[in-house]
Amino acid sequence: MLPTRVTALLRRHWMPALLIALTLVLAWVDPRPWNDWLRWLDAPALCSLLALLAVAQVLRESGLVQWAAQRLLAHVHSQRMLVLALMTLSACAAMLLTNDVSLFLVLPLALALCELTALPRLRVVALVALAVNAGSALSPIGNPQNLLLWRQANVGMLHFVVAMAPVVAIMVFCLLVAAWLLIPRGRFERLAPSPPRTPLDRRLAVIGGVLFIVLLALLEWRFEFTALVFVLVALRVVRRGALARLDWLLMVSIALMLLALGHLAALPQVRSMMAHLAWDRPDVTLFVGALLSQAVSNVPATVALKQQVSDPLWLAVAVNIGGSGLAIGSLANLIALRMEGSAAAWRVFHRISVPYFFVVLTLAWWWLRP
Repeated sequence: MLPTRVTALLRRHWMPALLIALTLVLAWVDPRPWNDWLRWLDAPALCSLLALLAVAQVLRESGLVQWAAQRLLAHVHSQRMLVLALMTLSACAAMLLTNDVSLFLVLPLALALCELTALPRLRVVALVALAVNAGSALSPIGNPQNLLLWRQANVGMLHFVVAMAPVVAIMVFCLLVAAWLLIPRGRFERLAPSPPRTPLDRRLAVIGGVLFIVLLALLEWRFEFTALVFVLVALRVVRRGALARLDWLLMVSIALMLLALGHLAALPQVRSMMAHLAWDRPDVTLFVGALLSQAVSNVPATVALKQQVSDPLWLAVAVNIGGSGLAIGSLANLIALRMEGSAAAWRVFHRISVPYFFVVLTLAWWWLRP
């Protein structure tokens, strides 16, 4: 029997533990030279992601997103408009700050508003999580899978956005229909006094905005390591202690995913099986990427498939659709459900997300047909 403390630690951090175990098993059954491990690790992508998390930490601690939400919500009076405002804020924040960071910023505010008003809490959590995934799908820096595939496609940011725009439009349309059907139109009633306003650190918000613009330029020009050094040095100067508050566990988990699933995809048996699929057909990429994401989550699915596809942008469409459906499809879904905390949230989420997933997948397939 494992000690109670170890069992609790494994339950809390099951994904890194599983990835470590998979990495070790693969290293034992299929030894590879160090050059292969370095290629799977994809250091430029990791540098880009860490730099983005650092800038997001600055903007988070400035209170900018919370301040903007409070200003926006002060002018909204109906339940449906309030939820649509939260979804819009979540999607826009996810485009710039990644889906996970957007959830950490907006979902606590949404939960607090549900406590203050008669909003249907579980439906709001599901819609905000799906809005975060939809918003992040449009941006090459909106989530880890986009960042990996944007670099592989070797296209500009605008090219990536244009390529993703049609499927994101489908996702947003389906979300608006869901919100219209699930959220009442009437005015909300305040059940408790309004929470105190989040203070806005204007100096830190400006610094975060400047860092973000510089970071985007450096990533566009493919200076990933320079971008990381610049952001980390700036963060050390302007916000002591912020580096310690970064989500280092997320970075470790993504690095382990790259190693384990890169190795798994390189196994001769896996390569032989993948070779039989017609990867030059967008519909094959769409269905394999979306359905595999339902089994292993969309970031691992991206890592497993990114060397097989002929067009990384079609895979980006597939795995971003795969972020909906089952909760495991996206880490953002799991974060949202964990933050809500009740077992009922899982049932309500799947009642909304599973039909949403199949409708979006069907419409995307119809869009891809010649």
